[in-house]
Amino acid sequence: MIMLTWTENDPSCSAVHDVLVYELVVLKPDYPIPLTGEVSVMPDQIGSSHSWSWMSPFALECFSHSVRIRSRYNKQTSPWKQEHIHPGMENLKKPGVYPKDGLFEVGSNFTFCCILQAGESFNSSPSIKGLGSSESRQISNQTYALTVHLTEVSKNTCTNVFCTSPDHGACAYIGYPPQDKDLQCETQDLQSVECYWTVGRHSAVSFKSPTVYHLLGRQCRDRGDGSEIRGCKIEVEKHSGERNWTLTAENKLGKVELLDRADLIKRVHMFAPKAMMASTINARNVTLEWEWTVQHYSTLNIRCQVNISHGETHTIREYFGVGLKFTILNNLIPYWNYNLTVRCATTHHLWKWSDWSTTVNFHTRGDVPDALDVWWQAVGDKIIILWKMPLANQSHGIIKDYRVTCEKSGSRGKEPQHTTVYNNDSLTLSLDRTEEYIVTVTARNENGSSSPSTITIPSCSPVTERTERANGFGIVRSGGSFNLSWSPSPAASCGYIVDWCPTVGHCKVEWLKVAPNQTSARIFSKNFTDGVRYLISVYACTQGAPVLLNRLEDYVRETRIKDGLFKSLKWKQQNSDVEVYWDHINQREQSAFIQGYVLYWSEKDSNENFLVSTVNPEDTSLTATNLHISNYKFKVVAQTAVGECGTTYITATLNPLTDNMVKPVLISLVAVFGVLSLITILCYKHWTCIKQKVYPPVPEPVLTWPTSLDANKFHPLHVDHEAEVLDVSELRYDSVPVVEGYVIEDGKPLASTQTPGGYYNQPLKKSTPPLLTSLTTDTPASSFRSVFCNPSYNLLMQTGEQQSSPGPCLQEGTSLEGSFSEYQPQSNTQTLNFFDTTDEPERMSCVSTYILLPKST
Repeated sequence: MIMLTWTENDPSCSAVHDVLVYELVVLKPDYPIPLTGEVSVMPDQIGSSHSWSWMSPFALECFSHSVRIRSRYNKQTSPWKQEHIHPGMENLKKPGVYPKDGLFEVGSNFTFCCILQAGESFNSSPSIKGLGSSESRQISNQTYALTVHLTEVSKNTCTNVFCTSPDHGACAYIGYPPQDKDLQCETQDLQSVECYWTVGRHSAVSFKSPTVYHLLGRQCRDRGDGSEIRGCKIEVEKHSGERNWTLTAENKLGKVELLDRADLIKRVHMFAPKAMMASTINARNVTLEWEWTVQHYSTLNIRCQVNISHGETHTIREYFGVGLKFTILNNLIPYWNYNLTVRCATTHHLWKWSDWSTTVNFHTRGDVPDALDVWWQAVGDKIIILWKMPLANQSHGIIKDYRVTCEKSGSRGKEPQHTTVYNNDSLTLSLDRTEEYIVTVTARNENGSSSPSTITIPSCSPVTERTERANGFGIVRSGGSFNLSWSPSPAASCGYIVDWCPTVGHCKVEWLKVAPNQTSARIFSKNFTDGVRYLISVYACTQGAPVLLNRLEDYVRETRIKDGLFKSLKWKQQNSDVEVYWDHINQREQSAFIQGYVLYWSEKDSNENFLVSTVNPEDTSLTATNLHISNYKFKVVAQTAVGECGTTYITATLNPLTDNMVKPVLISLVAVFGVLSLITILCYKHWTCIKQKVYPPVPEPVLTWPTSLDANKFHPLHVDHEAEVLDVSELRYDSVPVVEGYVIEDGKPLASTQTPGGYYNQPLKKSTPPLLTSLTTDTPASSFRSVFCNPSYNLLMQTGEQQSSPGPCLQEGTSLEGSFSEYQPQSNTQTLNFFDTTDEPERMSCVSTYILLPKST
């Protein structure tokens, strides 16, 4: 750039009353330049200093420059006056690229000049790293013009521009003018203004030409730390109302002006509270105090946020007030550590929150524990009362023990059973399961006992047991947990309880309580294990005993069942079929739901496979049909959601059908032989008894008459009811003496009877026999069978039951004569005693068979 200054020295110039014009022309050797510019001077400027500048398209070092100047007034001009400005490096014979250390804007075009040494050739297409396209032309014998398009910013420090050799180049600084934006102004102390803005794109020439900032015309001290946000602060008078806040950013490549219009009263960015202190600390509340460093804050409407931190929990509470400088925090956890910080802002026209204050730490005082979460579990005939151990934020101190109280429902006035438990979360009770019990559990620390937690244990009686079925019960596996949903139940007056435990092994139930207005829950436990089946139950919480709504089983994740699932895998051949069977599988012990079974088979040394399947998981056999007489390999697998698993193998060799008949025939023959042998042995051992039952021996009847019996006299005939009527082949007669009313044979009483079990002799009973009805010989003859009740023998007699009255069987005057030729079956056994009840001591005993009574002569 050429800068020319001058003044008027001629006194005649003071007489000028009109505009005086100066004309300027720049002269270069071998490169004529037309009129370059004009400067107009008003009459009141005569005698003062004037200036003119001109930017050359070439560096001044490229060649010599000179300027001509003259004045023109009222169409009159003065002579040209020539000024020599720069001699040029060409004349100084200094080769190189010019200008050196120039500052350029990205995207512009600039012409460098290359001055060569004597005899050096110019490269018409030099390679200049970091620059775009270029054009060159010769200006003089040793000077060439190189016009370059500047497309990239200078990296590191500058860009090296050269024509022939890098050793004779020039350093060019290529960057951007300021591009700052987003000006915002605010106040913190109501006595100064602070403005912030974004730098935008980096100029890349800050080393060569740093950016200078002015706020309201006053230069700012750079508060930037290299980040994109810069700031400037100046003191101002207290002012209300909106006004313009102007910021200028300038470097040698350009200038930018930013504007923000704001009312500082509405843009108060408060300082953070100071001197934080927890002054009064109780179990569930604390008083928090702080101070302000700006006196003007005492008149502002302030809102403050208190960040309450404990563990990983963070809670923010807000408080309001004029000049607010303290607050009371309620609903804190007793016996708990807290960390507090505070930040504030103006209530009206909230602009920005202050920074957070320093942290205040404190520990609340202790209190009685919270009420326990209680549940129960039935294991066999025992009841286990369970409770969740209080967490640190629930115990409010160190737990000493737990007290469990149990009493029958409705048994008021009776002393309940109390049990104290130390360092445990359960208690096993032996209760009468036909009764309903009320169990209460409390926890105790140094501050006292918690509120009682009560649960009703229902009875097992079918009359009192209540079970409702919840429709719409669903379960979805989700990332190692269960998502449950169910339909609302009118019985759930106090919510729902979901409990779960494994179906096999030791089961300690876990549970979750759900609010009454919720019908879904996500259950998760650190004890959940893949491949383990869980029993999940949903209960309705009532004022009395809980009511079971639904129950199902599921896996968190199903896993493959190990091989060898089918225990005692066996097979049997049925004609050309083979049935493969196994023991019943307890599916609860499996790691996945079994949906069915598949039986694969193939002949030995054959790649062809066949299969048969079932979708009933309760089946215990599958049959392969239409097989050949060969060796087969069978494989049984279980179908599950994770594929076929539990593989078990068995091999079988099929026999011909005739071979299959040998075994049943042999078994049948052995069975028949065994049965016959058993029957033979039993018959041999019990032959006597069998003979008595099947064909009993018939004893021969013996008729005895007393020796002193008069043959012309009749004696009464006694009939014994206990005797049975027997068929007798013949009648024998013996004389025996009579002793004391018994018939004696060889000195022993003699009688003959028959019983269902066989025949035996026993003493003849002594009794008073009925008398025979007197007979007359002149009675008309009649059939003997028509007047005598004994159809076997047609004897004219009277039984013991007919002693008082002869009955219809024997009529007075009836003849004893009759036909004895007809035989009648025996129905009763009679014992006949013949003796005289008054004067005849002789008696006769006989067995009632075919007997013909003697007749008088």
